[in-house]
Amino acid sequence: MARTRGRDSLGPAKKGGRRRRVVHVFTEGRVTEPDYINIVRDRAGVAGVEVRIANSSAPGSQRKPIKLVEAAVRLMREETREAKRSGLEKKYWPTVWCMFDRDEHESIDAALKQAREGDVRVAFSHPCFEVWRLLHHKPVTGTFGGVCGQASARLPFAKDAANIKIVLPEQIPAGSYAEARKRALRMNSVHDDHVPLSLRDPYTNVFDFIEDGMGITAY
Repeated sequence: MARTRGRDSLGPAKKGGRRRRVVHVFTEGRVTEPDYINIVRDRAGVAGVEVRIANSSAPGSQRKPIKLVEAAVRLMREETREAKRSGLEKKYWPTVWCMFDRDEHESIDAALKQAREGDVRVAFSHPCFEVWRLLHHKPVTGTFGGVCGQASARLPFAKDAANIKIVLPEQIPAGSYAEARKRALRMNSVHDDHVPLSLRDPYTNVFDFIEDGMGITAY
């Protein structure tokens, strides 16, 4: 898996030498999630934040949630150690995120637990990232039974299957973020707090990555 290390990742090591925060994100998808992140970044702009896809060249075998988290925890440990050694102001310390889906993956609960313990943030969707894409167009009610295809089929451009695998700017209506976030919160609220994330169908908190990770509140 592609990884960044030490000074090359952190930038200038001299105290006070950096004026931006680096955000590393490990994505389950090789295309869909990175495309979305790049579109949002280009549309909204990011001030004082550099977003890096940490596993852009990783093979499929290294993109299962538990593998993403294991790599993310290692990177977080290395980045934190280097930030301390460099005397970097804490507000500029790097953060590490994972973005993955429930789908039919095993060890989801273990991956979420390991991420919490390793200080890695997670943007999680159930059954898949397409739920978040769908929320930009309409409210989501009911359950998908854990089947991603059912979520994808509701996308307004789903007639062309190729358009599901990629994310195009025109698929994200301008000014749609606030409504998508509001719909997501309403959708998530039907689940009791004691229900594990792996059982919440549907669910997404991608908006946490947009706001807490990228520092974006509108696009």
